[in-house]
Amino acid sequence: MRDETARPGIGRVQRLQVLRSVPMGLILGHPESEVLLPTRNVPANAAIGDWLEVFVHGDSEDRPIATTERPIAQVGEFARLVVVSVGAHGAFLDWGLAKDLLLPFPLQRERVRPGESVVVRVLLDEVSGRPIATAKLERFLEDPPADLREGQAVELLLYEETDLGTKAIVDGRFGGLLYFEPGREAPAVGAFETGYVQRIRKDGKVDLTLTPTGRAAVENARDVVLEALARSGGRLGLSDASPPEAIRRTLGLSKKAFKRAIGALYRERRIRIGEDSTESVGPLGSPRGERD
Repeated sequence: MRDETARPGIGRVQRLQVLRSVPMGLILGHPESEVLLPTRNVPANAAIGDWLEVFVHGDSEDRPIATTERPIAQVGEFARLVVVSVGAHGAFLDWGLAKDLLLPFPLQRERVRPGESVVVRVLLDEVSGRPIATAKLERFLEDPPADLREGQAVELLLYEETDLGTKAIVDGRFGGLLYFEPGREAPAVGAFETGYVQRIRKDGKVDLTLTPTGRAAVENARDVVLEALARSGGRLGLSDASPPEAIRRTLGLSKKAFKRAIGALYRERRIRIGEDSTESVGPLGSPRGERD
């Protein structure tokens, strides 16, 4: 493998200028770094001097070549790709181009078979300079950003199951662990999920959950209460004194989440909280209300 910044442009989408026409297509780039866009990929009405957005990769002889097709992932990105076939040197993955992406045997965590999905990182091969894939992901994960906050919603790509939970690539950049949650089926490896930052440890590791926490939890629970009020004609037989079992049975919320939600709605003057009930004040969304 080589550093992904080597041979700039290979394996990435970029804008290149049309320099001249040749029998095989168009030459793009600049005099010191030219690349062929084959005739089959030349857009209609393309002319000398135009700028085209293309993806540059290597042909069968390791020469740079451009295409107007878009890969599922480019160099420096993570993706879930499907195995098309297995050859003498590794597995070939469908990444959206006519030529499949090689996942060499040494870069596989475990042997894969056609039809399976695998989470990989696209990088440049140190010998050929062509894009290849690796399923060994840990060294490509960044440190969590300094502005990451507990309770923040994040996008997850799950890539490896452990005894405690499933490792995830968070926002396409850094790693975290989605812990198994009692009563909830664990998402499959390769799944994309919206998750939440549960905790940021002192060592920089990130704990994740699929259950909204912090402000996101309040907003989620708040919506659940409003929807329940709308369905029930504006009155729920629940209050902050209700048993946790009754709240969970009716709304699917913990008592803590319910109390935070109705507290927020009360401060917004959208509900009235009684000893054994919660009621909307006027039409749902009215800015007025008071607590009994």
